[in-house]
Amino acid sequence: MRPCCLAVLPVVCVGVWLDLTAAPVRAGEGVTLREVDGRVRVEIQGELFTEYHFQDVSRPFLYPVLGPGGVPLTRNWPMKEAPGEDRDHPHHRSLWWAHGEVNGVDFWSESARAGRTVHEEFLERASGPDRAVLHTRNRLVAPDGHTVGRVEFKITFHRGDADARWLDWETTVLASEGDLKLGDTKEGTMAIRLAETMRLKPNKENAGKPTGHILTSTGLRDGETWGKRAPWVDYFGPVEDRVMGVAIFDHPANPRHPTWWHVRDYGLFAANPFGVHDFEKKPPGTGDLTIPAHQGITFRYRFVFHHGDAAAGRVAERYAAYQAEKP
Repeated sequence: MRPCCLAVLPVVCVGVWLDLTAAPVRAGEGVTLREVDGRVRVEIQGELFTEYHFQDVSRPFLYPVLGPGGVPLTRNWPMKEAPGEDRDHPHHRSLWWAHGEVNGVDFWSESARAGRTVHEEFLERASGPDRAVLHTRNRLVAPDGHTVGRVEFKITFHRGDADARWLDWETTVLASEGDLKLGDTKEGTMAIRLAETMRLKPNKENAGKPTGHILTSTGLRDGETWGKRAPWVDYFGPVEDRVMGVAIFDHPANPRHPTWWHVRDYGLFAANPFGVHDFEKKPPGTGDLTIPAHQGITFRYRFVFHHGDAAAGRVAERYAAYQAEKP
């Protein structure tokens, strides 16, 4: 499964600072970005939405991620110790992009043999009344120190509405050092590790309590959803004293849309367009995708953080609006 007509992008090497507004955004208003101690703090109307961690980390990630009302929607560990949380999969860092096989190097785990995604520069940082944009370039560094390729993350943080907040995460993988193969493995790719109480299968601390549920746009539920293809998936469940949900939208223009979903009962929730061998039991390598030297390929996703289940969060309606947006 190696498409020959994928859209490719040239490597772009120009940094920019873009002002999204005619006038500066005042403190406490709009969507603002502020760099603090190796993180970029994102605020909506003066309240924390999330922070982008980029310094001295295995790969950049967002933590914490707060839904409407300031409700935390991702697991705290391993960034922070918290009671009632399992301490499995230390590489599941809140919300991130990574892949388990890039020219044979594992950029998904944090094992001794794993590579690192190293921040190189900011290409764009912009605050605005309704959205803010953070665009970064990163090097994919193998364990022996050589650069395998590069990856750009362009994240747009939206002000949202009374019922939901959302962000768009655009990843462009660049074959800056020569041909780059994204290998066929389930270990990836655009991912979030949800709050422990939202899990479909509760941990021992939450045994006997209400659990979360998973729904695909095609109508599959819970344990039926792993490895299946769908334009969107919603994972919702109890957090504190209410039901909250997270939906991920696969952009219609993405290669291999609709994507496969590496969505687990313990709270891992990821879109992975490469793991065909694992998801469909096809021959190893079926899902390989090779980017020719000095070209790139882009994947776009939207995360919607909402109140209630998929119906209450109007997930289907929001996806239809997402489809209609101009790129």
